[in-house]
Amino acid sequence: MQIDIDILITWGAIIKKVSKGEIVFIEGNEARYYFQIITGEVKIVNTNNEGKEFVQGVFYNGDSFGEPALFIDEVYPATAVSAKESVIIKLPRDNFLKILEAYPPFQLLLLKEFAQRIFNKSITARDIVNNPPELRILGFLNSLKKNRPVGKEKVLVPFTRQEIANLTGLRVETVIRTLMKMKEQKKVDIINHKLYY
Repeated sequence: MQIDIDILITWGAIIKKVSKGEIVFIEGNEARYYFQIITGEVKIVNTNNEGKEFVQGVFYNGDSFGEPALFIDEVYPATAVSAKESVIIKLPRDNFLKILEAYPPFQLLLLKEFAQRIFNKSITARDIVNNPPELRILGFLNSLKKNRPVGKEKVLVPFTRQEIANLTGLRVETVIRTLMKMKEQKKVDIINHKLYY
């Protein structure tokens, strides 16, 4: 969901620059702010005891993130990390809730956003549980293209092989091997080590 920056600032939001790799919020911390990306990219991750990262989602310019915990007085269920140098805006929870009261159309936008996220997570969970590596990767790539409409031409996939592994629940070796097979089948292009789909 995207709320006009001027509205956010009027209600007390602050703009903050974050470096690549900087943590925006930590799993287990109290949810106290609404976050929206002005420019950049933020990923939401969980890390297991062995240090393996599972990416729950990636958010881009105009996207908001971390809102669900604000509504149920829960802690953040994952950590938000800036995937590249970014500019984000953050607004205290109480002010965010007041904006929703003052601007009812934002409530419907937020409801649609939550519904889309739940739907996408259901599809991802189904793909991870039921499908072999190639179908998991294809599901991820199709979802990426669907969420960022670009037409039918192949586009650069802005994720490393490790990030694709983290997003699909696969090992990086499996991703590399599967992408090479998909390249041979002309399902993807790999040019100068960059992946196009």
